[in-house]
Amino acid sequence: MAIRNPSIECMPREQLEKLQSERLVAQVKHCYDNVECFRNRMNEKGLTPDDIHGIEDLSKLPFAYKSDLRDYYPFGLFATPMSEIVRLHASSGTTGKRIVVGYTKDDLAMWADCVARMLEAVGLTKEDIVQVSYGYGLFTGGLGAHGGVEALGATVIPMSSGNTSLQIQNMVDFGATALCCTPSYAMYLGEEIEKLGLKDQLGLKVGIFGAEPWSEDMRKQIEDKLGLRAYDIYGLSEILGPGVACECEHQCGMHVWEDHFIPEIIDPDTCEVLPAGATGELVFTTITKQGFPVIRYRTRDICSLNYEPCKCGRTHVRMRKPSGRSDDMLIIRGVNVFPSQIEEVLLKVSGGDITPNYQIVVDRVNNTDTFDVNVEMSDALFADDIRSIEAVEKRINSGLRDMLGISAKVHLVNPKTIARSEGKAKRVIDNRKF
Repeated sequence: MAIRNPSIECMPREQLEKLQSERLVAQVKHCYDNVECFRNRMNEKGLTPDDIHGIEDLSKLPFAYKSDLRDYYPFGLFATPMSEIVRLHASSGTTGKRIVVGYTKDDLAMWADCVARMLEAVGLTKEDIVQVSYGYGLFTGGLGAHGGVEALGATVIPMSSGNTSLQIQNMVDFGATALCCTPSYAMYLGEEIEKLGLKDQLGLKVGIFGAEPWSEDMRKQIEDKLGLRAYDIYGLSEILGPGVACECEHQCGMHVWEDHFIPEIIDPDTCEVLPAGATGELVFTTITKQGFPVIRYRTRDICSLNYEPCKCGRTHVRMRKPSGRSDDMLIIRGVNVFPSQIEEVLLKVSGGDITPNYQIVVDRVNNTDTFDVNVEMSDALFADDIRSIEAVEKRINSGLRDMLGISAKVHLVNPKTIARSEGKAKRVIDNRKF
């Protein structure tokens, strides 16, 4: 598969770190001069830009937090005048104030190039037709992927999310060869395509899925339902959007574009920087963004980094698929539980009896946590006898107990009764009052 920019993507490690150091020094000065929050935190530490000489000084710098974006809403963290900001994106605002990010013209060009690198890494060329089914508008997914497809020179179908019947019709009629969306929506599309008997009419060869956690078992199911090869990507609005990192053809971790982003892994409790290969919280520093740069942003995603060169020839570090988030981790009866662990068990024990649609419901009754997992039955199991249904419930219960060390009440519910999602699937309902 082609490498878009070999001189950068395959740069020797020593040369790459020199480039990072030069860009970090410039970025720290840019933020110190233009972002009040960052300047105040530097001053509190007794630091000035003159104290930062390269990436070896990165750990001296203060962290940035998601709460900063709400505290300085809407534009208080921007580092350029609004006259240089050519686009705004924002979170959905499900909790508190929305998170607003801004991009200069150069930021958008950099973003498009990062996504184009990602597309080439999974084998796409200007001959491909890419259906973008991430949401457009203020969400970064749709327009971020769209810009990368255009930078690659391929054809983009700007579907956005929703209108599943038209999604499928256009996929077939327009000859889409690649699909970009959330993995949960890819599964939903696969279910509907299977129901309609249209799989043989698809021309899909590549799926690029992100924005929510998904397991290797889910990857295999998506690949089977849609007849494509599924690739994982990583991005978040606070850093850029889609395109911060992606898998290559070898699917052995997601390459982080280190000429633009410096990743670290820290202990989420002590904030100590952990050695290469250790698992902890992912932290990012942007070193080329102008409009909305961030220094040592705590993503809350839990993963590890692999600095060994990849078989594809790229030297940029690979991040492992996040196993969960430190801030959406559930503590149930003293045990740490990630939704991705639930999904892994469900997909392993399914045997065609259940769908990948599930919901975790946590509550507190008489000072004791309750832990319920609602799982949707397949049509075949629904038509079976009660004894068969009870046997599947027992299998799931046993798998969850082995994985988590605690028991859950598993409820198999009727087919199509758990709401489908055209964006990020809502997997957890936590009714506890803390």
